Amino acid sequence: MRRFLLTLLAVKAVCSTYVATESPISKAGLLANIGSSGSLSSGAYPGIVIASPSTTNPNYLYTWVRDSSLVFKTLIDQYTLGQDTSLRSLIDSFVQAEATIQQVTNPSGTVSTGGLGEPKFYINETAFEGPWGRPQRDGPALRSTAIITYADWLIADGNTSHVTGTLWPVLQLDLDYVANNWNQTTFDLWEEIDSSSFFTTAVQHRALRQGASLATAIGQTTSASQYTTQADNLLCFLQSYWTPSPGFMTANTGGGRSGIDANTVLASIHTFDVNAGCDDTTFQPCSDKALSNLKTYVDSFRNIYSINFGIIANAAVATGRYQEDVYQGGNPWYLATFAVAEQLYDALIVWNKQGSLTITSTSLGFFQQFDTSLTIGTYTTSSSTFTSLMSAIKTFADGFVAVSAQYTPSDGSLSEQYSRSNGSPLSAIDLTWSYASALTVSAARAGQTSASWGANGLTVSSSCLTSNAPTVSIEFNVNATTLLGENIYLTGSVSALTNWGTSNPILLSSVSYPIWSTTVNLPANTEIQYKYIRIYNGQVTWESDPNNEFTTGASGAQTLNDVWR
Repeated sequence: MRRFLLTLLAVKAVCSTYVATESPISKAGLLANIGSSGSLSSGAYPGIVIASPSTTNPNYLYTWVRDSSLVFKTLIDQYTLGQDTSLRSLIDSFVQAEATIQQVTNPSGTVSTGGLGEPKFYINETAFEGPWGRPQRDGPALRSTAIITYADWLIADGNTSHVTGTLWPVLQLDLDYVANNWNQTTFDLWEEIDSSSFFTTAVQHRALRQGASLATAIGQTTSASQYTTQADNLLCFLQSYWTPSPGFMTANTGGGRSGIDANTVLASIHTFDVNAGCDDTTFQPCSDKALSNLKTYVDSFRNIYSINFGIIANAAVATGRYQEDVYQGGNPWYLATFAVAEQLYDALIVWNKQGSLTITSTSLGFFQQFDTSLTIGTYTTSSSTFTSLMSAIKTFADGFVAVSAQYTPSDGSLSEQYSRSNGSPLSAIDLTWSYASALTVSAARAGQTSASWGANGLTVSSSCLTSNAPTVSIEFNVNATTLLGENIYLTGSVSALTNWGTSNPILLSSVSYPIWSTTVNLPANTEIQYKYIRIYNGQVTWESDPNNEFTTGASGAQTLNDVWR
């Protein structure tokens, strides 16, 4: 027992020392990769984040929308929380750089024809024309989340004009893209599978919730209504990824893999809302589904990496993207191992805040790693079980940081991967995302949280029919010319289409005018009737009779193309 206790104390000591020394190194490494003044970002335009200075095997000297947005979300959090007030000009450069990139015509299209789904660009803000996994629809959502965090701070600081004049035009393009394209297939964040992706769906849902809140705050009520409607649909779709046995979120709906993937852990930490408690609808870090998923994910790596062999079944191990991975040899990733620790730290923050934790049949396996005698129930701060679990889970989380520490070079540099056989750094050197993940896990360990994004109290709508009554995704398009200020709406015969209501009809997007579009989840195998309506100065004009009608399929998605009658 004493030997085991010493081991636990050693883990804590290693973790504490590593966090203290690695955080400033990671901050410097991150800033070195941002143009134009970063020491490793020669040739990058101002505000452009290079993924890595590596130019061969692999060549990562590009800027990815996803990586850049996650990196700047980290910096924007530090700025808005008052931790580094020197970052303002860098953040403004990022916004300007992204505004420029939005307008660059690329293989995915133009700004109005799908180009916002383009994943990467050259570091001089020109299009990458080579073959790639495109589109990738998480980028616009993540960019929105980063910039909205900045916008909310500016409004609270009394600078609404900068938000409406500079930030909102950038945000509206991204948010409209998400609202109009969330139900389309996408290459996942690993750029390998074209299907539906849990990470993408989760961050899209968050972006539209935040977008709706910001739009309301600055008087963009039409946009707010559109974003809320599609956020409700996304929240419904998010539930469909759950696989009850053995209890994990399927990362992708295609690809022929197990679906057990770091994608889901990253989704949980990047949609964390400290005010949402342990809500499993939004997959919060301490929710029973997220904890069950975490155990399934971690355990999948225990017997495939040599560096994990011999480690006891309830101790931390190195983790990677997914167990079938073969890219660069299929190794652990620093950001994946950090993500496990970060989810656990986030969970500890919430349990401490609410003064209790609840074990359900879904999460029982996770908790029994630490005490096999545990049973289903709620344990409060007054119980010894709560105290011992909090301590054990903190040590478990520290263990994943300690694993990363063990395989971090003495200079603190973080590559993309480390060897599955001996832990030596591999693949792209000085990966900016690795540095950002080191900073966010350090913040979580210190109990720091970002501003709430509105996940508290969300519920899946009654029109979202789950596994017992499946839904299908229906895209409605109608060709309709309108007057300035006139909008097109949708209503119909089921609750998801507001039961023919005109007080709360579904607003269609005019981003592809004169085609107006929206996407709604409807009950499968159901006869549906619907009509489009115009609303102008409060006056409602219906389409001519008869009603449009069709029957939904058993699964998948459908597209309807109509002309106003």
